[in-house]
This record gives sequence, structure tokens and C-alpha cells, in this order.
Amino acid sequence: MLQALAFYFFSAILVASALMVIAARNPVHSVLFLILSFFNAAGLFVLLGAEFLGMILVVVYVGAVAVLFLFVVMMLDIDFAELKRGSLQYLPFGALIGLVLVAELAMAGSVWVLKPAALAAKAHATPTVTNTEALGLILYTDYVYYFQIAGLVLLVAMIGAIVLTLRSRPGVRRQNISAQNARTAAMAVDMHDIKPGDGA
Repeated sequence: MLQALAFYFFSAILVASALMVIAARNPVHSVLFLILSFFNAAGLFVLLGAEFLGMILVVVYVGAVAVLFLFVVMMLDIDFAELKRGSLQYLPFGALIGLVLVAELAMAGSVWVLKPAALAAKAHATPTVTNTEALGLILYTDYVYYFQIAGLVLLVAMIGAIVLTLRSRPGVRRQNISAQNARTAAMAVDMHDIKPGDGA
């Protein structure tokens, strides 16, 4: 009973916050509602026994992606009212995509209704390992090469971002660390013998 109440509580807040992400006029409020929806989705993952996915959702999406969205929205000077002015012309296409997603969710949910015995037999046939352990066993044995390729792709993206931000610009002074380390006290201090009455 308590688990069902927690499920409905998290689900209601998740649906309401997802609607507010779209309906909020202030983009900063939209990002904050997005963070709230991520937290509630992580709570649903924990209720389903997928604690690793819930932790990843909080650490990666809330801790990195949503905060990055928030900083970008707050730093950029964009007229969001002007951008939203022509958004109604995309409403039929968005409604069509929403109907496709609802149909896919209904098809996925019908498996529990049509074949409950097969799912129960499959659940009893699985060995008693935790979700995180099973994911680690699959990720680091069968898909280890794909995991390494994904890491290389992220590494290339990070190097590309660094190269783009460190390009030389005229009129910008750069820090020369070797020149700073080579400075001595004689180079840093310039002594002058000022005669009385010659000072500024």
C-alpha cells in the first residue's frame, strides 16, 4: 500500500512538472521544473528496483545537464517571447508525435496484460543478483568495446570543445606560465634613486 501511494505521488508530480516545463513562460522556471521532474523520475526508478538508473538520472541529468541548461538560459540574452510567437504552427506535428508515443506506451503496457504468466516465469528464472551488478556484468563483458568507443567519442568531444575555446584571438593577452616561473626578484623589482624634489 505504501509503495502504491509513493508511486502515485511521484507520478503525479512528474506529470505536473513535465507539463509546467512546456507551459511556463519564464525559461528559468522551465529548467527548474525539468530538474523537479528528473528527481521524481529517479524516485520511480528506485521504486521499480532500478536504483542504479535512478542514481545516474540524478547525478548526470540533474547534476550536469539541467544545471548546464540553467546556466545557458541565464547567461544568454534571448527574447523567448519572440521565439514562442510562432510555435502554434508546430502544434499538429507535436500532437501527432504525442499520439505515437502514447500508442507505443500502450503496446508496451499490453505485454503485462496479455502475457503475465510468461513474465512471471521469466522473473523467477533470473538469478538473484542486484540491478547494478547485472548491469556491470553485461557492460564490462559483452559490451566492453562499445563502452570504450563511447568513452573515446566523449573524449574527442571534450578535446574539440577545448580547442574551440582556446583559439587565438587578436588583442587578448594570454598567460605565459614559463615566463612567470622564470621571473626573479631582480626582474620583479626596479629600484630608482629619486633626488629630493624630483618625485612626482
